[in-house]
Amino acid sequence: MNQRQSCCGTEGEITREDVRSFYSNAALSVQESLCCPTQYRENELDHIPKEVLKISYGCGSPINRAKIKPNEVVVDLGSGGGIDCFIASKYVGSGGRVIGVDMTEEMLSVARGNAEKVAKNLGYHNIEFKQGFLEAIPLEDDSADLVTSNCVINLSTNKTGVFKEIRRILKPGGRFLIADIISDKPVPDEMRNDRELWGECISGALTLGEFLDIAQKRKLSGITLKKDYLWKKVNGINFYSYTLEGHKFVKPGEASCKTLTAAYGGPFTSVTCGNTTYPLGVPVEIDKNTADLLSSYPYGEHFIIIDPDNEPTETPDSCCD
Repeated sequence: MNQRQSCCGTEGEITREDVRSFYSNAALSVQESLCCPTQYRENELDHIPKEVLKISYGCGSPINRAKIKPNEVVVDLGSGGGIDCFIASKYVGSGGRVIGVDMTEEMLSVARGNAEKVAKNLGYHNIEFKQGFLEAIPLEDDSADLVTSNCVINLSTNKTGVFKEIRRILKPGGRFLIADIISDKPVPDEMRNDRELWGECISGALTLGEFLDIAQKRKLSGITLKKDYLWKKVNGINFYSYTLEGHKFVKPGEASCKTLTAAYGGPFTSVTCGNTTYPLGVPVEIDKNTADLLSSYPYGEHFIIIDPDNEPTETPDSCCD
């Protein structure tokens, strides 16, 4: 759980130490104001100690939506008591790796202790917990297949720095999946300076437009979002739980003279990607780099890429013969 780099601020400002103290206490005793309707499947929890559930705070686990594959490297930001790391550990298997990052030593102590029990139950150890900040993640460049967080980014006052770090540690082609709190209107200053509301994931929330703008300016693309439920209503402002997914696409190689086409498959009458509009079902000429982009997830579910050199030349046997 993080804040900006400075640990000290002027009077009235929220600091990293405010949040650290808030969640240090939450590691030692259950904080009802932080308990939320996060849903986990029973088969995701059978290898996890029951006490982990008591200090699991968040607004919606991104893990069961992330389509985690065996052998992937998963990084969970603001990992807290470790529940999302423990679930991911089972998905990536013995050949994968899960890294939890948190700034709160009390949370890390709980997580590390339970990691040994999880490893014993699974029969392998693939989890590591690191102390660090979201704005300075203690990992190398291009090291993660997937970055997740559960109701954590709203706790940082330097969200641009957080997204910059997410992009830095993602491998080319990697993705992030974030569950977080989004407000339906800007949060006023008097609420932003309320330490308790900040710790409860209220005062640090952005509007959806602000959140998307920061992610897109960090060159994270292919962003999709889902509104899950109304979290709370405070002072006439609605705070919703959203899940957002985005990608760090592979850097384009040299331009190709080869002509390819892409046809948009619906459901809308047309879509615009970059500076090009794709009408429903109408082939549009594209280059190789654009073809690579549109054939990757999540675009690939909506586009038909046609390569004249690789089209089948034989007609399949008729089912009516």
